[in-house]
Amino acid sequence: MLTQWNNSVDSAVYKQMPRRTHSGIQSENNVPRPRENARRRDSNEDGPYGQELILDLHDCDASEFTRAGIERFCTELCELIDMERCDLHFWDDVGVPEEEQQTNSKTKGTSAVQFILTSTIVIHTLDLMKAAYVNIFSCKEFDTDEAAKFTAKWFGSTDWTANVVIRR
Repeated sequence: MLTQWNNSVDSAVYKQMPRRTHSGIQSENNVPRPRENARRRDSNEDGPYGQELILDLHDCDASEFTRAGIERFCTELCELIDMERCDLHFWDDVGVPEEEQQTNSKTKGTSAVQFILTSTIVIHTLDLMKAAYVNIFSCKEFDTDEAAKFTAKWFGSTDWTANVVIRR
């Protein structure tokens, strides 16, 4: 199930997306169908495996697109949604000679992976586009509305969308 929010609308818009399987075999009309002996996961008594919040943030305040800003964001977000932080890794131009640094608007920025005990928070910031893309995935339930609003506010986004994917 895919749930979608748009901050320009007061109420949430929910869309049920079709379920597809890629572990099945192809039928004559090229539509995947489950293998006959495949175990069905629709009846999982424990509920879904987890959830992933996917955020596209535009018109951001790029002053937070630093290692220090992203580390503070991860710390405060994890406290807010009650997640245990583990390792934090960055990918950016820090320490890279100037002639080798990124100049393309789609690659100039800082990316980070904050490992949490129950999965990851992945962040890609794009300095020139003033955009950030954030994925929060966890098998531990968290308040996606609260996390989305906090993230948009943290990065100063005035134009953002949030999607939630339920993993089963």
